[in-house]
Amino acid sequence: MRTLRDRLQAGSHDPLHLVKGRVHEVEERRRNGFALYHAVRLAGPVFCIVLGHDRDRPMPGSLPDGVSERLHFIETKGETDLLWTIEEALRARPVSLVIAAAEKPISLTAGRRLQLAAEAGGTTGLMLIQEGRGSSAAETRWKCDPLPSPPDSTRHRWILSKNKRGTIEILDVSWNGTTAAVHLVPQAGERHQPEGPPR
Repeated sequence: MRTLRDRLQAGSHDPLHLVKGRVHEVEERRRNGFALYHAVRLAGPVFCIVLGHDRDRPMPGSLPDGVSERLHFIETKGETDLLWTIEEALRARPVSLVIAAAEKPISLTAGRRLQLAAEAGGTTGLMLIQEGRGSSAAETRWKCDPLPSPPDSTRHRWILSKNKRGTIEILDVSWNGTTAAVHLVPQAGERHQPEGPPR
């Protein structure tokens, strides 16, 4: 199993990199895990912004080492307040990552405003969205689902389904939920089989 570090040392690009100064989107069942992975991975303050009545929180009660002391959690009353708070957090230069969960579809105008705010602050934004409720202004869009695996395994399929700067990718990963290390797992049809004996 190749780790992400092995892949980078071999000269490959980082397939999980989120472009700084841009807003990205993630959907499907494991979107919270994807957000937590990037909170672990990126240094600096992390803002998590949610609606007050939303109980599907991106950040669990128990956080990996190094995240809780950098995390700023904000609840808003409504969608308008949520978008305004996201913009303000994205504009704040010391912030490294803004994670936010919106209930309603993100309009093109709202998406562009968020991109301008991220660019102004040099901040990475990650919007947790419901399927089909993203903005065409998003830099990338990810789909994150669990993979069937043994009970002690943490395998996921992270699909880069939209990418303004390159190709889309399907990545099967194994991540333990506590560190910035992730293992890229070969997909079923890509496993290398040993050659048979010569005839």
